[in-house]
Amino acid sequence: MRLRQIEVFHAVYSNGSISAAARALSVSQPSVSKVLRHAESQLGLVLFKLVRGRLVPTDEAHALFREVDEIFQQIGSLRQATLNLRRAGAGHLRIGVAPSLGLEVVPSAIATFRQAHPDVTFDVQTLHHDEVMRSLYERECDLALGYGALPHPRLVTRRLAEGAIVLLAPRATFKASRDSVPISELTGRDMIDVTNSGPVGEIAALGLARANVAFRRVASVGTYYIAAALVRFGCGVALVDEFTAQAVERDRIRVLTVTPAMRFGVHAAWLEDRPLSALAERFLGIATKAIAKQVARRQGA
Repeated sequence: MRLRQIEVFHAVYSNGSISAAARALSVSQPSVSKVLRHAESQLGLVLFKLVRGRLVPTDEAHALFREVDEIFQQIGSLRQATLNLRRAGAGHLRIGVAPSLGLEVVPSAIATFRQAHPDVTFDVQTLHHDEVMRSLYERECDLALGYGALPHPRLVTRRLAEGAIVLLAPRATFKASRDSVPISELTGRDMIDVTNSGPVGEIAALGLARANVAFRRVASVGTYYIAAALVRFGCGVALVDEFTAQAVERDRIRVLTVTPAMRFGVHAAWLEDRPLSALAERFLGIATKAIAKQVARRQGA
C-alpha cells in the first residue's frame, strides 16, 4: 500500500464512513472512494462492505488495520519530530520533568535561570519514567529530569542527587512528637499505593516486601501529587518522594522519615547524538543546585 492509501484506509476505518473520513482528511468523498477502491484492487481484498446502509470493515480490514495503525503512529511520530526540529532554537530550552520535580524544583530553577537569561524561553512538559526515551527521540524535549537511570545505548545519563522516600500521613495518624516511622508500622494501615509508578514506586514496593508489610490498599495511583491529595483528605498514608512531600500543603498533612531509609537517584538524561547546548548545560547546573537545596532542606528539617 502507498502512503496515501494507508492514510485513507486508516481514516475510513477510524471514522466509520466515507463522508466522515473525507471531512477528517479535508478532501472530497469521491477522492476518498477512488483511493480506497484502488487500494482494494491492488491488494485483491474487499476491505469494507455496505450492510444496511452502513460501511462495515471485513475481517481482512480488521487484520490489516492493526498493521496500518502502527505505521500510521510512526508517521505521526515523524511529523512531530519534524515540527519540533523547526521550533528548536538557540534561545529556547525544551525540558521533560518527572511530575514531582515540576512542582517546585524546576520552576525555581527556571526563575533563577531567567534572571541571567531573560530572553530564553522554555517548553516544559511532565514525563513519567517510561515516556522519557520517546520524548527525547521525537525531539519533544532536549533534556529530561527524573528518577532512576535509563539503561539505553543511545542515552547519556548524569546522576544529580540522591533523594529519599518519606511518609505522608494525616496529622492525627501519629503522635505530634514523632518525626520518624519504622516501615513495619504501616502493617494494617489504609494506604495509597504508588508502587506501580516508576523507579520510586519500585523501591517503595521492595521496602514494603522486605518488611513483610501487609497494608490495606485504599487506591492505586500513578502520580505522587494525587497520592498527596488523597492523604490530605484523610484517605490514608502514602510513601512518596521527598520533592512531592516538600511541595504539599502542611495544614492537614505530616511528613515523616521512614526507617530503614529508602533512597533513589535523581538523574538527567539526553540523547548521545544530540549533546546539550551551552544553555542547556547552564540550566542543568542551576537545576542541580535547586535539587540539592531541597534535599538539604529535608535533611535539616
